[in-house]
Amino acid sequence: MTIFGKAARRGSSRLAMALAIGALGTVGIANSAPAVAQAAAQEHKRMPISEIGTLPNTQQVRISPEGNRLAMTINNDGQEVYAVLNLDEANPTPKIFASSGEFMEAGDRTVGFYRWIGNDHIVFQLVSRENFGGQRGDMARLVSFNVNTGKMEPLVWRDSGGNASTILHVDHSTGKFLLERQNLSYDSGADRNRPEVVEVDVATGKFQRVQRPNLAVYGWFADGDGNIRGGSSYDGDTGQDRLLYRSDGSGNFKTVQKVKDEDFTGAGISPSIFLDEPDMAIATSNHDGFTKVYKVNMQTMEIVEEIFGVEGYDVGGTSANKDGNALGSVSYVTDRSRVKYFDPQLKAVQEQILDDSFGKDNARIISTSEDMTKLVIYVAETNQAGGFYYYDIQSGDFRQIGWSNNVLKDAKLNPVEMVRYRASDGEMIEAAVTMPRHRMGQKNLPVVMITHGGPFGPRDNAEFEPWAQAMAEQGYVVVQPNYRGSGGYGSEWIKKGRDDGFGLRMQDDLNDAITHLAQQGVVDADRACMMGWSYGGYASARAAQRDPDKWNCTIAGAGVYDLGLMRRYDVGYLGKFGSNYLAKGAADLDSVSPAKNASGDWAPILIVHGVRDARVPVEQARTLVSALKSAGKQEGKDFVYLEQPKNTHNLPYDYTRIEWLGAAAAWLEKHNPAYVSSDPDFASKPALDASAVKMAKELDITI
Repeated sequence: MTIFGKAARRGSSRLAMALAIGALGTVGIANSAPAVAQAAAQEHKRMPISEIGTLPNTQQVRISPEGNRLAMTINNDGQEVYAVLNLDEANPTPKIFASSGEFMEAGDRTVGFYRWIGNDHIVFQLVSRENFGGQRGDMARLVSFNVNTGKMEPLVWRDSGGNASTILHVDHSTGKFLLERQNLSYDSGADRNRPEVVEVDVATGKFQRVQRPNLAVYGWFADGDGNIRGGSSYDGDTGQDRLLYRSDGSGNFKTVQKVKDEDFTGAGISPSIFLDEPDMAIATSNHDGFTKVYKVNMQTMEIVEEIFGVEGYDVGGTSANKDGNALGSVSYVTDRSRVKYFDPQLKAVQEQILDDSFGKDNARIISTSEDMTKLVIYVAETNQAGGFYYYDIQSGDFRQIGWSNNVLKDAKLNPVEMVRYRASDGEMIEAAVTMPRHRMGQKNLPVVMITHGGPFGPRDNAEFEPWAQAMAEQGYVVVQPNYRGSGGYGSEWIKKGRDDGFGLRMQDDLNDAITHLAQQGVVDADRACMMGWSYGGYASARAAQRDPDKWNCTIAGAGVYDLGLMRRYDVGYLGKFGSNYLAKGAADLDSVSPAKNASGDWAPILIVHGVRDARVPVEQARTLVSALKSAGKQEGKDFVYLEQPKNTHNLPYDYTRIEWLGAAAAWLEKHNPAYVSSDPDFASKPALDASAVKMAKELDITI
């Protein structure tokens, strides 16, 4: 791992000048401000799947409140591990203190998030899927790690119910924080099922209750001073959301909003930051079709002012200023991830230093010290894996922390951009297209579609995506459509996905992307395959079953193939209403379930699933395989099944990711080879990737 390495040269003159701008409070020019050095050697050779497809070498970097320590996730021999870096040391190196594997082995728990509380403790959220009286649900807990003593302790596990991990407010100076949790010690069953709020001392683990449960509240809100100001509830059986509010930390709560989210688009107004002005808050709402940021009167729930919106797109999350009483920033995605800063200091850093030095939106602030003078910055162009940097805006100290990928470093791989195409019913759809850099200028290339998960909420954009880059390196054009139902395009786009989308119109959107690119001469529509994970796995199986004439093959990972079976699995923790997110327009779930329609012609399909997948149980893949066999399909010819014993829904190890991508490349080579004799560059085609060769042998795929 590269930590504060010497590989990068001195910063550009623009960066040096910007660091010296007195208006930003800097006191000097950085002695070693590494520019993003071009890894030229890597840019010309083909990068193997085993290098592109691994876990990131550095990710989730979080700076401590005082700004002298970093918590980070790093790749250690193919497994995610957690480490602390002390910036005060002369030659800092990350000190590993835990691994994701350790958490998973201890009850199959996975890390949801981690954050600093005070300067000496890192707090982790651990999540596991459990059986509660015959119904599956997620159980979440917190664990603290003392960076000085190395001691790890559970926090507020005694008598806690399903969730004891929602942090509402943190006081870094005292090390105390407010935690929302269900308390099983209450005599009343209603109180046991609804959360209380406790104040926790992160150093000792001691806690005391500051807010009793309320029959109408399933989640609490706190202001920047740590006062409980509101609560919300959601009925999974009726779909009704309710919001309660009070003007201070001691008055009575009153109901200020009741809405029913019929279309799962996020109805109502959602407060996020309570302002110092009486009863005023920063909130988000999509009442006009797109999610925007507003100033809202919480007593009347009237919108006072529109603060920020982006034409044609939803905004994402909001962040408060350092005092927690004003809007600091808003994140959003257009063609790529962007941030709008309202904090004047961070705005100046972003616009006058980062954008000027690295190009607009090529550098983002991802973590700040409590006083916002010490920053962690991620730098990457759209076709770079990128790297992380530390920047002290007062001293001008600018240092490299580590690369996202130690082999790729800042090499520029396959270019990616957003395109728009018209679906067969007239709707305009955005898609990310990654072009194989070694075949630039060629026409009618083979294509791999990678379909994102969800389906409602996620989306793809023009940024470095390892799976797309890995397939492009094999010689394929990669297209990733944001089909109707994808997140970020407003509530109507979500509704279009639900109304007649799941397995129907959404599949047409995928087919239409290939038609468009073929009409442009970019791809050959007769050389197309689809792959995807989660919902992308479902879409791939549905494509193989519904449209075998359009796809030479598909690769389905962790997908839902029997929707009725999945609905019965979901109803326990999503409720009778919530579990209906799967489909609305289909006449019945069986009609759009690949496992219920295994007879007839299918495109050849590779099926991959993890035994430890808690979100989509492995029974889904086994059900599909059984149905295919019963329908007379031949394993090894019509389908191949790869079951990974230790894999989860999130592919937590290097080898699970390499197996997935290597098997996909082998299946593509068999049914849709990247190079055929009619290609102008066929004579110089590269050798098949080593990971594909290995997986072809293991799965007995003849290539």
